[in-house]
Amino acid sequence: MASVKGDESFFHGKAESTGVLLVNLGTPDEPTAPAVRKYLSQFLSDSRVVEIPRLVWLPILYGFVLRKRPAASAENYKKVWTDEGSPLLRIGQQLTKQLQQEMKTRFKGPVHIQLAMRYGNPSIENGLQALQDKGARRVLVLPLYPQYSATTTATTFDAIAKIMAGWRWIPELRFINQYHDFTPYIDSLANSVKDYWRNNQQGEVLLMSFHGLPKRNLDLGDPYFCQCHKTARLLAKKLMLKENQWKISFQSRFGKAEWLKPYTDKTLMAMPDEGIKSVDVICPGFPADCLETLEEIDGENREYFLSSGGENYQYIPALNNGSDHLHALSDLIHLHTQGWLETSDKWNAISIERNNQHSKQLATTKGAKI
Repeated sequence: MASVKGDESFFHGKAESTGVLLVNLGTPDEPTAPAVRKYLSQFLSDSRVVEIPRLVWLPILYGFVLRKRPAASAENYKKVWTDEGSPLLRIGQQLTKQLQQEMKTRFKGPVHIQLAMRYGNPSIENGLQALQDKGARRVLVLPLYPQYSATTTATTFDAIAKIMAGWRWIPELRFINQYHDFTPYIDSLANSVKDYWRNNQQGEVLLMSFHGLPKRNLDLGDPYFCQCHKTARLLAKKLMLKENQWKISFQSRFGKAEWLKPYTDKTLMAMPDEGIKSVDVICPGFPADCLETLEEIDGENREYFLSSGGENYQYIPALNNGSDHLHALSDLIHLHTQGWLETSDKWNAISIERNNQHSKQLATTKGAKI
């Protein structure tokens, strides 16, 4: 175990606050093969992400995958990269800034929002340190994964536990491990679809594509598959869609093992033969647009559908930093911080009394030898 470090920002009587750590998967620092290799090395070496024995997987990872895949992935990242950098990071930064303003409106006490990535930058360690520097004695961790999976949500917990193993004073922690059926989240998805249809002709079918996982994960008890289906059912119900007006599928397969089905690419290629010539695609498991939505869904899978005889393909953007998404996340934070000082309606009176107590203690102990 690593030695426990001191808190250089600590002093008796320091003002306290609540911190919220927003965590997403991550992104390379730039769309180049070396940067992608560094990112993929961290991501694919996580034993929760790839549940193959290390002695078998690591030689494959470093001997083959990291030699071949980074260059191809870098070319795909270049297709979606913006002048402001990675779409995932840019949207995360915008959302963080907007949530911080919302916290000032919603709560009387200081609540700080900090963005972090599980892999890459800004790191979870730096995010937690920033909250500690701001006096956060209560920290809510919000992984931006609506549906729980050991490959995403659980590995976020692993990283936080490992980092805090070296902290002297651990803050009170709360951890949101899923919000796949949270009503404001479902409402925000439904509103985004309705807004899109108001400005674009509605397709014959709404395809809800979620990130895929090896089927083995489901067999071992991962709830992700079931939660994706519940999200899809709730969204279809909110939109009042008939059974033949929506489908669910899973994207982003990797390797030769069987993954969760039906596969997004196969589903889209089969639709024209089924008489479906127009389709709208949404990715309810991705709160922010990224490589998997912009390049894979809006690019690669579009071509699959059109080249198979489809006529009209529309991608409905992720919630990103839209107002409905902002309010849904704010409601989620509000729900999970109940009882904490900074989010209490009595914050002013309680904080004044506590500060008075700190001042009396300092006056009593000043100059005393301990």
